Amino acid sequence: MKFLSFLILVFSSPIFAIPTIQHWQTDNGAEVYFVPAPDLPMVNIEVVFDAGSARDGNKPGLAKLTNSLFTEGAGGQSADKIAEHFDNLGAEIGNSVNSDMAILSLRSLTETELLQPALEMLALLLLKPDFEETSFKRVQQQMLVSLQYQQQSPSAITKQAFYRAIYGTHPYATLAGGNPESVAALTRDDIKAFHARYYVAKNAMVTIVGALTRKSAETVAQRLVAQLPSGKTAPALPPVASLCKTKRIHIDHPSTQNHVLIGQPGIARGDPDHFTLYVGNYILGGSGLVSQLAEEVREKRGLAYSIYSYFAPRRVAGPFISGLETRNDQTAEALQVVQDTFQKFLNTKLSEETLKKAKQGITGMFPLRIKSNKNIIGYLSVIGFYRLPIDYLQKFNDNVEAVTVEMIQEAFQRRLHLDKLVIVTVGG
Repeated sequence: MKFLSFLILVFSSPIFAIPTIQHWQTDNGAEVYFVPAPDLPMVNIEVVFDAGSARDGNKPGLAKLTNSLFTEGAGGQSADKIAEHFDNLGAEIGNSVNSDMAILSLRSLTETELLQPALEMLALLLLKPDFEETSFKRVQQQMLVSLQYQQQSPSAITKQAFYRAIYGTHPYATLAGGNPESVAALTRDDIKAFHARYYVAKNAMVTIVGALTRKSAETVAQRLVAQLPSGKTAPALPPVASLCKTKRIHIDHPSTQNHVLIGQPGIARGDPDHFTLYVGNYILGGSGLVSQLAEEVREKRGLAYSIYSYFAPRRVAGPFISGLETRNDQTAEALQVVQDTFQKFLNTKLSEETLKKAKQGITGMFPLRIKSNKNIIGYLSVIGFYRLPIDYLQKFNDNVEAVTVEMIQEAFQRRLHLDKLVIVTVGG
């Protein structure tokens, strides 16, 4: 508690400033979000596309394979040449895919002779990826090897079964890596068609955090996306269907522990209940060893080393997830304790002291979550991609403080349906 009080004292002082976000559009329709950060001569950039795995259609793994190939060759430059180019500039290039987003990122010094050639190469990767046959086959094989490993991993098996059970035929049902059959069937033509459809200006967003002026940031964004075809935005995703009843799934696996996931469809980004559920879940299972789930499952009964719960908002309803690992012979008891804890949380009004401590924990640690350019750009991409309020960071702590015990109980009673849970166990 002394350390927490110290953090609250330090970061509530005038020294800590929450970044102000600037927003505009490029000439060809790409959204841009910018936060000046003049303290270090560095800049972090993310070019984000609505081209995550939810856009795979009937070809799971397509979005990830496409995104993975950008640094494997572009404009006739080999993967080695691209890597050498960024290394010589002291720059870092990255790429990633989740269910909603596909991202290419750059971290560079802001000196013109270093930043400009780094930007030119990143623009080349976006506009003219080679998708060459040898590189395609190599990355495809890497994905297949990873999928083969996951078929032996109880945690991966649990996650795959959990998402299939919650989402059914919805695009969120399949994880970004796809499955062995779908990945093996992908072709270079699939990759080229996906790139042509989704890696376009109107489906793009550029986020920038660093030691740049507004004018320089505008130039950076324009340089990256100016030559991209304008294209069209991705279509809206279908809504997520509610569960009709509890689904209980067990998959045998030769392990001494059961891997357990429990949950159901949760909320979309921007949901009015977001902060209420966030604060409430911090108390339920989001605050580590001091959460109610940890108290009941770990501290009182020793049924698991760790247990957690969280809401994972997405473009449309992302999942509510609670997870743990427990000995095979303790699984039934652990599941019962988790469900009893859920029920008690719904039925029992929290004390004002419990809520106060939760708010202190969240707001006291908030400055640490935006302490670096890397942290800030992660928030910036989420704010821009999901069209959250431009003052989201400024009002974060105010929104937390506005939550009441009555709001938490009412929101959880509406949102958490204990008769419609997916329960997946993988183990002996």
